Amino acid sequence: MREEMETVSEKTEKTGTASAPILEIRNLQKAFDRVAVLRDISFSINPGNVVTVIGPSGSGKSTLLRCASFLETANDGDILYDGEYALKGGVYASKKELGRFRTLFGMVFQNFNLFPHYSVMKNICEPTVLRGVSKEEARDRAVSLLKKMGLEGKENAYPCQLSGGQQQRVAIARALALKPEILFFDEPTSALDPELTGEVLKVIRQLAEDRMTMVVVTHEMSFAHAVSHRVIFMDGGYIMEEGSPEQIFQDPQQERTKKFLSNYKQ
Repeated sequence: MREEMETVSEKTEKTGTASAPILEIRNLQKAFDRVAVLRDISFSINPGNVVTVIGPSGSGKSTLLRCASFLETANDGDILYDGEYALKGGVYASKKELGRFRTLFGMVFQNFNLFPHYSVMKNICEPTVLRGVSKEEARDRAVSLLKKMGLEGKENAYPCQLSGGQQQRVAIARALALKPEILFFDEPTSALDPELTGEVLKVIRQLAEDRMTMVVVTHEMSFAHAVSHRVIFMDGGYIMEEGSPEQIFQDPQQERTKKFLSNYKQ
């Protein structure tokens, strides 16, 4: 597969695209009961780029996304969206401002988080309508996205009637219906078997080709290698190493990175 397909990062290098970051995180700190989970985390992501975050379980990857999306409260550091502070020196913007920042991103969870008593159509439309979009426009977006996700004919199904891969694709459609600037994926395939994992990774790969800005926490090393512009390796709450997929997977500099990737075969 590697010989047949350029990685996303190789394509970007050829086009030479560059712009100001959508998201900047600076010196982010988070602890639970005085146990540090994030230690001085800093990174940024530009429009149209994909950053994958890899590392062992318990390294702080999911907590990082939860802090970036305000689902967890950081103890210190800065979070900026489009150059504006949502968090500055550990102090959050006003509730109104945070509400505005929340419209800039979408979140896809590992366990789908669909409403079990809502149909597929209502799962996608309801959050969009709550954002002030008309019911007609919300439905049009949902129909278009379901087609894109390969889920035509599933509009009236309920989550319990869908496979795990189908449920995750509905969750992705729900996030996209809000037209976010950036999508966060928290281990989107960890609850799926290998066959269903392929369905979801294919959708995310297509979003990358469409230049959707994404931060993806994943244990799928082949996917991270192929789809990323940058890869972040975390361990013990630190960013141990960061670079292009070629650098991280072919020439890692840190011994901890080398050890983690020792079972990964390109």
